[in-house]
Amino acid sequence: MNIVICGAGEVGSHAADTFATAGHDVTLIDQDAERLSVAMDTMDVGTLQGNCAQADVLTEAQVGAADLLIAATNLDEINILTVSIAKALGVKKTIARVHRGTYFEGRGLDYRKHYDIDQLICPEYSTATAIARTLRNPAALAIEHFARGRVEMQSFPVTKNAAACDKPLSQIKLPRGVRVAAITRGDYVFIPDAKTVLQADDRIILVGNSDVFYEARKQFHRDEIGKRTIAIMGGGIMAIWLCRALRDRNWSIRVFETDRKQAEEIAERLDWVTVIQADPTDRNVFQEENLALADVFVALLDDDEANIIGCVLAKSLGVLEVVAVVQKSNFLDLLYHIGVDRPFSPRMVAVKEIEGVLDDSPLRLMASLAEGYVDVYRVKLGADSPLIGPPLRDVKLGANWVIAAIRRDGLVWVPAADDVIEPHDTLLVIGKHGSEKSLQKIVQGKQLVKN
Repeated sequence: MNIVICGAGEVGSHAADTFATAGHDVTLIDQDAERLSVAMDTMDVGTLQGNCAQADVLTEAQVGAADLLIAATNLDEINILTVSIAKALGVKKTIARVHRGTYFEGRGLDYRKHYDIDQLICPEYSTATAIARTLRNPAALAIEHFARGRVEMQSFPVTKNAAACDKPLSQIKLPRGVRVAAITRGDYVFIPDAKTVLQADDRIILVGNSDVFYEARKQFHRDEIGKRTIAIMGGGIMAIWLCRALRDRNWSIRVFETDRKQAEEIAERLDWVTVIQADPTDRNVFQEENLALADVFVALLDDDEANIIGCVLAKSLGVLEVVAVVQKSNFLDLLYHIGVDRPFSPRMVAVKEIEGVLDDSPLRLMASLAEGYVDVYRVKLGADSPLIGPPLRDVKLGANWVIAAIRRDGLVWVPAADDVIEPHDTLLVIGKHGSEKSLQKIVQGKQLVKN
């Protein structure tokens, strides 16, 4: 694959190294000659000095013959402009990294569609979502690269006093977009049908659209614990996304922001959050706010060193779990040794997202669940799949498989019985371990065909 990467910062350089090592032809563009010199000395890549938002520079990089262009400079506007120009010059696929929520969320305009961008990635959003998933349920199933936060999937036991206990699934009134994907009963794991009666201590895999998942979860599992408390240091966009991801999910949230204007803005946008204009690493503030009793301390400042110091201090003063976000990925291994429980690097997250976009394999194992008895696959459909056309109630996958989610044109949702699969949809399919060959036959006949 011929790949052009714009921006030789940490994301661009790491992506270039990753893809060059994998055997792809990579050209790295940047205006900084020193960065390019380092890249040439350490990686097997071609380099070009220049402004990637100029058509003549992209033409010199032969972007018209490239399979992929990745715009990963530090400026959102440059990235968006670059991929738009590259598409006009003939590149097959584009990825743009953005930081601002305005572009990523498409407030006022669908920027991805308007500028013909194949994939928008936002490391801050993905990092906030990853932190939230880790905190909400440490055993949460990792499908974030597929669902982008729009679908939840968790494994948990059915409690004896739950409304769904001792009832067949057909009698449980679940909201549209929620389904029980698999059940573990003792040593037996199976895909349920409408007649399956849930028993106390069954361990279920529940999958559902994020907006209705937690209401549905209450029918199967009654939590006896009270709210957990989280203290967030820093009130930037990542903190806002993290707060939104934790809303109404058994969390009491406090955000500490020293800038008065920023604190007021957060308080106005997040009325369910307690916003405090103070520095939580100030020992007086720490003691006054009883932060030693917090379940989690999360450091989200733009300053890596401040985040590390804040987490080490919080841990030393009694906080059970501390999470630090650092931009420099070379800090990650160090943090485990100094007491940071969960370090996150948005730049590393960005590279992993890019790797996911590049994976064009029609059938990909996403996760193994229920101690390896259940597998989760991402399935890319061609235009002639036998699954296309009929409503899902008439689609016969057999007893071993269930369609858990559908992704189409940037949208992801858990389908209902009357949903219809369309050409080139991507599916999240859950089934018994060891049945991959049968899944291939079901989806595409003899074998899966690449898009």
